[in-house]
Amino acid sequence: MSLPILHEYAPSGNCYKIRLTAAHLGTPIERRAYDIIAGETRTPAFLRDVNANGRIPVLQIGDQFLPESNAACVYLAHGSTLIPTDRFDHADMLRWMFWEQYNHEPNVATLRFWFAFVGADNLTEAQKGQVMAKQVAGMAALKLMDDQLARTPFLVGEALTLADIALYAYTHVAEEGGAFSLAPYPNVLAWLARVAALPGHVAITD
Repeated sequence: MSLPILHEYAPSGNCYKIRLTAAHLGTPIERRAYDIIAGETRTPAFLRDVNANGRIPVLQIGDQFLPESNAACVYLAHGSTLIPTDRFDHADMLRWMFWEQYNHEPNVATLRFWFAFVGADNLTEAQKGQVMAKQVAGMAALKLMDDQLARTPFLVGEALTLADIALYAYTHVAEEGGAFSLAPYPNVLAWLARVAALPGHVAITD
């Protein structure tokens, strides 16, 4: 059976989530790189053959294509300890993963991309007008995480789950570009260190 193929842009936290999930599971994957800055995910061939939505990551399993990072993580982790078997904990894991895409990623990840990859001088006026609101929302997201992590070592109790992987990806690089500081969130910093110290961990640059 062929390996799953990850269609990715390596610096993306969303792509990193899938690599990190696979690493914790010991699951080998093949990687195919695209330059999103150069528009390689907007070509007719990519839109036709990989993802009509023009985005990565996409996890390819045989001749099937699964877009959306958190869905791909769930596919890889099916039946593993990264997905809790307790009914409430399972739902709570999903709650954090949904929240990550709705409250955390659009603010923390977007400002990292704008400032660290696009560059402040290259932002449109519309983007510049959103910066302050995204900073406020991003800090609120980090504070909510910090409050949870004051109570539990991981986001869903005592052990690593996909919730931690999903939120580690962009949180640990939140300071890139200078839009956020993690210093006000000591519980988040301690959690980042715990996740990074786990066996199987790989860096976003690996």
